[in-house]
Amino acid sequence: MGCSIAIASGKGGTGKSVITSNLSVVLAKSGASVFILDADLKMANLSLLLDLEYPDVTLNEVLSGEAELKDAVYEKYGIKILPAGIPLSRVRKARADKLEKVFKEITQNTDYLIIDTPPGLEVDAISALAGAENVLLVTNPEISSIADAFKIKKVSEILNTNLLGLVINRVRYDISELSVREIETILESKAIGIIPEDQEVKRSVAFGVPFYIKNPDSIASKAVYRLGMNILRKKGSIIESKKPYERLLKILR
Repeated sequence: MGCSIAIASGKGGTGKSVITSNLSVVLAKSGASVFILDADLKMANLSLLLDLEYPDVTLNEVLSGEAELKDAVYEKYGIKILPAGIPLSRVRKARADKLEKVFKEITQNTDYLIIDTPPGLEVDAISALAGAENVLLVTNPEISSIADAFKIKKVSEILNTNLLGLVINRVRYDISELSVREIETILESKAIGIIPEDQEVKRSVAFGVPFYIKNPDSIASKAVYRLGMNILRKKGSIIESKKPYERLLKILR
Protein backbone atom coordinates (compact mmCIF):
# COMPACT_ATOMS: atom_id res chain seq x y z
CA MET A 1 0.00 0.00 0.00
CA GLY A 2 1.40 3.39 -1.00
CA CYS A 3 0.93 6.82 0.53
CA SER A 4 -1.10 9.77 -0.69
CA ILE A 5 0.24 13.32 -0.52
CA ALA A 6 -1.93 16.33 -1.30
CA ILE A 7 -0.09 19.39 -2.62
CA ALA A 8 -2.25 22.24 -1.32
CA SER A 9 -2.30 26.03 -1.22
CA GLY A 10 -4.71 28.65 -0.01
CA LYS A 11 -4.79 30.61 -3.26
CA GLY A 12 -4.02 30.22 -6.94
CA GLY A 13 -0.72 31.35 -8.41
CA THR A 14 1.56 29.92 -5.74
CA GLY A 15 3.12 27.46 -8.18
CA LYS A 16 1.44 24.42 -6.63
CA SER A 17 0.98 22.53 -9.90
CA VAL A 18 4.56 23.25 -10.97
CA ILE A 19 5.80 21.90 -7.64
CA THR A 20 3.59 18.82 -8.08
CA SER A 21 4.96 17.95 -11.51
CA ASN A 22 8.63 18.52 -10.66
CA LEU A 23 8.54 16.83 -7.26
CA SER A 24 6.93 13.81 -8.90
CA VAL A 25 9.75 13.64 -11.46
CA VAL A 26 12.35 13.72 -8.67
CA LEU A 27 10.62 10.91 -6.77
CA ALA A 28 10.26 8.82 -9.93
CA LYS A 29 13.93 9.25 -10.81
CA SER A 30 14.80 8.04 -7.30
CA GLY A 31 13.23 4.69 -8.20
CA ALA A 32 9.81 5.16 -6.61
CA SER A 33 6.58 4.46 -8.47
CA VAL A 34 4.68 7.74 -8.70
CA PHE A 35 1.12 8.55 -9.72
CA ILE A 36 -0.09 12.14 -10.18
CA LEU A 37 -3.79 12.95 -9.90
CA ASP A 38 -5.09 16.36 -10.93
CA ALA A 39 -8.01 16.96 -8.56
CA ASP A 40 -8.73 20.47 -9.85
CA LEU A 41 -11.91 19.56 -11.71
CA LYS A 42 -12.84 23.14 -12.61
CA MET A 43 -9.48 24.78 -13.46
CA ALA A 44 -7.28 21.86 -14.51
CA ASN A 45 -3.87 22.73 -15.94
CA LEU A 46 -1.50 20.01 -14.77
CA SER A 47 -1.71 18.20 -18.13
CA LEU A 48 -0.43 21.34 -19.87
CA LEU A 49 2.66 21.33 -17.65
CA LEU A 50 3.36 17.72 -18.69
CA ASP A 51 2.73 18.12 -22.42
CA LEU A 52 -0.60 16.28 -22.32
CA GLU A 53 -2.81 18.77 -24.10
CA TYR A 54 -6.51 17.90 -24.16
CA PRO A 55 -6.34 14.17 -23.30
CA ASP A 56 -9.35 12.26 -24.60
CA VAL A 57 -10.27 10.55 -21.32
CA THR A 58 -9.75 12.20 -17.93
CA LEU A 59 -10.64 12.00 -14.25
CA ASN A 60 -13.88 13.78 -15.08
CA GLU A 61 -15.06 10.84 -17.18
CA VAL A 62 -14.02 8.43 -14.43
CA LEU A 63 -15.99 10.37 -11.82
CA SER A 64 -19.03 10.60 -14.07
CA GLY A 65 -18.99 6.84 -14.66
CA GLU A 66 -18.29 7.19 -18.38
CA ALA A 67 -14.83 5.57 -18.27
CA GLU A 68 -12.74 3.17 -16.23
CA LEU A 69 -9.69 4.39 -14.31
CA LYS A 70 -7.29 2.45 -16.51
CA ASP A 71 -8.56 4.27 -19.60
CA ALA A 72 -7.72 7.71 -18.16
CA VAL A 73 -4.13 6.98 -17.12
CA TYR A 74 -1.22 8.35 -19.16
CA GLU A 75 2.51 8.04 -18.70
CA LYS A 76 5.24 10.65 -19.07
CA TYR A 77 8.75 10.95 -17.64
CA GLY A 78 8.30 7.65 -15.79
CA ILE A 79 5.18 8.95 -14.01
CA LYS A 80 1.60 7.76 -14.32
CA ILE A 81 -0.78 10.68 -14.71
CA LEU A 82 -4.53 10.96 -14.22
CA PRO A 83 -5.42 14.41 -15.64
CA ALA A 84 -8.63 16.32 -15.09
CA GLY A 85 -10.68 17.56 -18.02
CA ILE A 86 -10.20 21.07 -19.34
CA PRO A 87 -13.52 21.64 -21.24
CA LEU A 88 -16.27 22.89 -18.90
CA SER A 89 -18.70 20.35 -20.33
CA ARG A 90 -16.72 17.62 -18.58
CA VAL A 91 -16.92 19.33 -15.19
CA ARG A 92 -20.69 19.26 -14.90
CA LYS A 93 -20.93 15.47 -14.92
CA ALA A 94 -18.05 14.75 -12.52
CA ARG A 95 -18.96 13.56 -9.03
CA ALA A 96 -16.37 14.34 -6.37
CA ASP A 97 -17.84 11.74 -4.03
CA LYS A 98 -16.43 9.02 -6.31
CA LEU A 99 -12.87 10.10 -5.45
CA GLU A 100 -12.95 7.50 -2.67
CA LYS A 101 -12.81 4.61 -5.11
CA VAL A 102 -10.19 6.30 -7.31
CA PHE A 103 -7.82 7.08 -4.42
CA LYS A 104 -8.17 3.58 -3.01
CA GLU A 105 -7.46 1.87 -6.31
CA ILE A 106 -4.39 4.01 -7.05
CA THR A 107 -2.72 3.72 -3.64
CA GLN A 108 -2.89 -0.07 -3.82
CA ASN A 109 -0.49 -0.05 -6.76
CA THR A 110 1.95 2.81 -6.30
CA ASP A 111 4.50 4.14 -3.81
CA TYR A 112 3.36 7.77 -3.98
CA LEU A 113 0.03 9.21 -5.05
CA ILE A 114 0.64 12.95 -5.50
CA ILE A 115 -2.61 14.92 -5.57
CA ASP A 116 -2.64 18.37 -7.13
CA THR A 117 -5.52 19.91 -5.19
CA PRO A 118 -7.63 22.91 -6.20
CA PRO A 119 -6.66 26.11 -4.36
CA GLY A 120 -8.88 27.48 -1.65
CA LEU A 121 -11.60 25.80 0.38
CA GLU A 122 -14.34 24.94 -2.11
CA VAL A 123 -15.97 21.49 -1.93
CA ASP A 124 -13.59 20.02 -4.54
CA ALA A 125 -10.55 21.23 -2.58
CA ILE A 126 -11.80 19.88 0.73
CA SER A 127 -12.75 16.56 -0.89
CA ALA A 128 -9.22 16.12 -2.25
CA LEU A 129 -7.62 17.22 1.01
CA ALA A 130 -9.84 14.91 3.05
CA GLY A 131 -9.01 11.96 0.83
CA ALA A 132 -5.25 12.32 1.31
CA GLU A 133 -3.39 11.00 4.34
CA ASN A 134 -0.62 13.61 4.05
CA VAL A 135 -0.34 17.19 2.86
CA LEU A 136 2.44 19.49 1.68
CA LEU A 137 1.45 23.12 2.12
CA VAL A 138 2.72 25.43 -0.64
CA THR A 139 2.97 29.16 0.02
CA ASN A 140 4.76 32.22 -1.29
CA PRO A 141 6.65 34.52 1.10
CA GLU A 142 3.83 37.07 1.09
CA ILE A 143 1.39 37.91 3.88
CA SER A 144 -1.74 37.24 1.80
CA SER A 145 -0.46 33.84 0.63
CA ILE A 146 0.61 32.87 4.15
CA ALA A 147 -2.76 33.93 5.60
CA ASP A 148 -4.57 31.70 3.11
CA ALA A 149 -2.14 28.84 3.77
CA PHE A 150 -2.94 29.14 7.47
CA LYS A 151 -6.61 28.44 6.71
CA ILE A 152 -5.67 25.31 4.74
CA LYS A 153 -3.51 24.16 7.63
CA LYS A 154 -6.39 24.51 10.09
CA VAL A 155 -8.74 22.58 7.81
CA SER A 156 -6.09 19.85 7.46
CA GLU A 157 -5.97 19.55 11.23
CA ILE A 158 -9.75 19.20 11.40
CA LEU A 159 -9.57 16.46 8.75
CA ASN A 160 -6.69 14.81 10.63
CA THR A 161 -4.51 15.00 7.51
CA ASN A 162 -0.83 14.66 8.38
CA LEU A 163 1.13 17.84 7.57
CA LEU A 164 4.54 16.87 6.19
CA GLY A 165 5.75 20.47 6.11
CA LEU A 166 5.87 23.69 4.14
CA VAL A 167 7.13 24.39 0.65
CA ILE A 168 8.00 28.07 0.32
CA ASN A 169 7.97 28.82 -3.38
CA ARG A 170 9.19 31.74 -5.52
CA VAL A 171 11.58 33.03 -2.88
CA ARG A 172 13.53 36.15 -3.80
CA TYR A 173 16.47 37.16 -1.67
CA ASP A 174 17.00 40.56 -3.30
CA ILE A 175 13.84 42.15 -1.92
CA SER A 176 12.39 42.60 1.53
CA GLU A 177 10.02 39.76 2.41
CA LEU A 178 9.22 37.46 5.28
CA SER A 179 12.06 35.16 6.22
CA VAL A 180 11.75 31.38 6.33
CA ARG A 181 11.87 31.47 10.11
CA GLU A 182 9.07 34.04 10.26
CA ILE A 183 6.89 31.96 7.93
CA GLU A 184 7.56 28.83 9.98
CA THR A 185 6.59 30.71 13.14
CA ILE A 186 3.34 32.03 11.66
CA LEU A 187 2.30 28.66 10.23
CA GLU A 188 3.73 26.67 13.15
CA SER A 189 5.35 24.24 10.73
CA LYS A 190 8.81 23.51 9.35
CA ALA A 191 9.81 24.26 5.76
CA ILE A 192 11.05 21.11 4.03
CA GLY A 193 11.36 22.83 0.67
CA ILE A 194 12.51 26.32 -0.32
CA ILE A 195 12.25 27.00 -4.04
CA PRO A 196 13.87 30.24 -5.26
CA GLU A 197 12.49 32.44 -8.04
CA ASP A 198 14.05 31.16 -11.27
CA GLN A 199 13.41 32.24 -14.86
CA GLU A 200 13.96 28.62 -15.91
CA VAL A 201 10.61 27.80 -14.29
CA LYS A 202 8.72 30.18 -16.59
CA ARG A 203 10.54 28.85 -19.65
CA SER A 204 9.76 25.24 -18.74
CA VAL A 205 6.07 26.06 -18.23
CA ALA A 206 5.96 27.65 -21.69
CA PHE A 207 7.39 24.45 -23.21
CA GLY A 208 5.19 22.14 -21.11
CA VAL A 209 8.24 20.34 -19.73
CA PRO A 210 9.12 20.10 -16.00
CA PHE A 211 12.10 22.32 -15.22
CA TYR A 212 13.81 19.40 -13.50
CA ILE A 213 13.81 17.66 -16.90
CA LYS A 214 14.55 20.70 -19.03
CA ASN A 215 17.44 22.01 -16.94
CA PRO A 216 18.41 19.82 -13.98
CA ASP A 217 21.25 22.19 -13.11
CA SER A 218 19.02 25.23 -12.54
CA ILE A 219 18.70 26.62 -9.03
CA ALA A 220 15.02 25.64 -8.92
CA SER A 221 15.89 22.08 -9.99
CA LYS A 222 18.46 21.74 -7.24
CA ALA A 223 15.95 23.04 -4.72
CA VAL A 224 13.16 20.67 -5.79
CA TYR A 225 15.67 17.80 -5.70
CA ARG A 226 16.38 18.63 -2.05
CA LEU A 227 12.63 18.70 -1.42
CA GLY A 228 12.29 15.25 -2.97
CA MET A 229 15.12 13.88 -0.87
CA ASN A 230 13.49 15.33 2.25
CA ILE A 231 10.25 13.54 1.34
CA LEU A 232 12.10 10.25 0.91
CA ARG A 233 13.90 10.74 4.23
CA LYS A 234 10.58 11.40 5.97
CA LYS A 235 9.31 7.98 4.98
CA GLY A 236 8.90 6.95 8.60
CA SER A 237 6.63 9.92 9.34
CA ILE A 238 4.55 9.63 6.15
CA ILE A 239 1.24 7.91 6.75
CA GLU A 240 0.33 5.16 4.33
CA SER A 241 -3.12 5.19 2.78
CA LYS A 242 -5.05 2.71 4.89
CA LYS A 243 -8.35 4.32 5.86
CA PRO A 244 -8.43 7.86 4.43
CA TYR A 245 -11.88 7.53 2.97
CA GLU A 246 -14.03 7.63 6.08
CA ARG A 247 -13.05 11.30 6.47
CA LEU A 248 -13.86 11.98 2.82
CA LEU A 249 -17.31 10.42 3.00
CA LYS A 250 -18.09 12.30 6.22
CA ILE A 251 -17.29 15.63 4.54
CA LEU A 252 -19.33 14.86 1.42
CA ARG A 253 -22.48 13.55 3.12
